[in-house]
Amino acid sequence: MAKVKTTFSCQDCGYETPKWLGKCPGCMSWNTMVEEIQAPSKNHRSYVTSQHTVQKAQPITAVEREKEARISTMMVELDRVLGGGIVPGSLVLVGGDPGIGKSTLLLQLSAKLAERKARVLYISGEESVKQTKLRADRLGLSSNELYVLAETDVTRIEQALDEVSPTLVVIDSIQTVYRDEITSAPGSVAQVRECTAAFMRMAKTRGIAIFIVGHVTKQGAIAGPRLLEHMVDSVLYFEGERHHTYRILRAVKNRFGSTNEMGIFEMKELGLEEVKNPSEIFLAERSEGAAGSVVVASMEGTRPVLVELQALIAPMGFGNPRRMATGLDHHRVSLLMAVLEKRLGMLLQNQDAYLKVAGGVKLDEPAIDLAVCLSIASSFRDRVVSPLDVAVGEVGLTGEIRRVSRIEQRIQEAAKLGFNRILIPEKNIGGYTVPRSIEVIGVATLETALAVALGR
Repeated sequence: MAKVKTTFSCQDCGYETPKWLGKCPGCMSWNTMVEEIQAPSKNHRSYVTSQHTVQKAQPITAVEREKEARISTMMVELDRVLGGGIVPGSLVLVGGDPGIGKSTLLLQLSAKLAERKARVLYISGEESVKQTKLRADRLGLSSNELYVLAETDVTRIEQALDEVSPTLVVIDSIQTVYRDEITSAPGSVAQVRECTAAFMRMAKTRGIAIFIVGHVTKQGAIAGPRLLEHMVDSVLYFEGERHHTYRILRAVKNRFGSTNEMGIFEMKELGLEEVKNPSEIFLAERSEGAAGSVVVASMEGTRPVLVELQALIAPMGFGNPRRMATGLDHHRVSLLMAVLEKRLGMLLQNQDAYLKVAGGVKLDEPAIDLAVCLSIASSFRDRVVSPLDVAVGEVGLTGEIRRVSRIEQRIQEAAKLGFNRILIPEKNIGGYTVPRSIEVIGVATLETALAVALGR
């Protein structure tokens, strides 16, 4: 009889140790060690070796290139994030906060594919079949090609795949499914690892796409071992505030496309609707004539997005000055404030600074530096930047404005939305056609940019 082994596994990173530890040596987290009883599986090796075929190594030049046969989701925003559509045989992980709309998005995706006569199997481990039906009725979704199943056993799920032969499978969620061979509870490190490996094998051997939903921790990371994100082909994060209607879908990992793309949806009564032009949405409630407000043209993958940056500079009450930023890296904000203080003589060391990106968008590219500096200077000097101005550029530590990428797309987007003037790095001038409706001004230093924008 096989000997039963007891180990302690970290529920955050998957680190295993034969004895309990208060602090995980792998991720330095406290009180994350959970006891798991592991018995060697009798048929574990058999199902692995049965699917393994011996292949010989060959030169990469001898490998025939096959065009990726992608399946369109009929949702432009989702296709953009996935890199052009769903790749058959891929395993996609979708994570997000509770109630953000993960199940709604995947149920809408399943219904759209089913309407095109593609057979879809939606497996829920958290809802019964009747509850899934109620949610589908609320969203107005119905199709004979959409199959639903309430199951958590991986073996029975594999049998259902053989019976239905679907094109797409949705598993909601990976933390609820389990394998009989693993004695630990569903959602544990061992169960998540083995179940994900089983779904990866099903996707690759059958050539079907599988979407799995992953729960997230309080810190916003996907629950379970980090290995889970390494095993899948794509990792999508669904972001947004529960009390706001807009949702942002980002790809943090994608083996079949770019990881810089962003899809924007709006939660309505009948489910999620795509936002065709996010720039108009982010600028719709902008107040004109307010100091500290500047529009920046940021790139999200291949799409230019115009968003509003807001800054509030107020005298410090007591103690150390506060530096708070929402949607921006507060370390970069502190760096840019130091540049303004050193190069332009602004006395900001006794001022509290509060910065925000309107609309809940997160910006992390260097091209937003100039707009951040202009918004801080505008609020500090109480001078209004023209509401028809857009600023783009990276700011160096010596106060120079450095070149940015994809400047032509940024200018085209600003002109399309009716802006009259755009400030760009001087090195980005030339080499493209400028629309007649917008004036392009090249600036070489931060001092010149402030003189143009604030009229100094």
